[in-house]
Amino acid sequence: MAGHSHAANVKHKKAANDKKRGKIFSKLIKAISIAARDEANPQFNPRLRTAIDTAVENQVPKENIERAIKKAAEPGEELEELTMEAYGPEGSALIITAITDNRNRTVSEVKLILKKQDAKWADPGSVLWAFDHDNEGGWQAKFPQAITEDGKQKLEALIEALDDQDDVDDIYVNIDLSVNELTS
Repeated sequence: MAGHSHAANVKHKKAANDKKRGKIFSKLIKAISIAARDEANPQFNPRLRTAIDTAVENQVPKENIERAIKKAAEPGEELEELTMEAYGPEGSALIITAITDNRNRTVSEVKLILKKQDAKWADPGSVLWAFDHDNEGGWQAKFPQAITEDGKQKLEALIEALDDQDDVDDIYVNIDLSVNELTS
């Protein structure tokens, strides 16, 4: 049977895994670059130390981590950290953080994803009130809300679509389930 060789199947699976791994590496390297802008020494920068630890856990090569730290110290391409707000299914609140080199492109791509998933863009500050900063620099819901199973499925699809966007770093929601439980 033509086209059904074991080698071809392995090649396709490896390509898919490499693509996922590359996307994760890219996000982690951007997080390291943003954290290293203020202080390049991880002993004095807990945010950088956490980003490096996460990268090491995900098997990012040490050379890539060092290159990202050096690149952050050099003038040139500036990465910017964005915090965007949105409302998802059944009024669930979302905070979307992104690291980008082009604010306008990233915002328009996120708005398009939200529109396709029947979610709504929110004005700055209209969602942040429902969250507090947590110890790791992320966001924790003050008032977790319950949504239906259908709403959870829609929210899961929205989070997956947002996570597929290269610049999106983290997504926080104010429902009973954590994002990790939804996307795993």
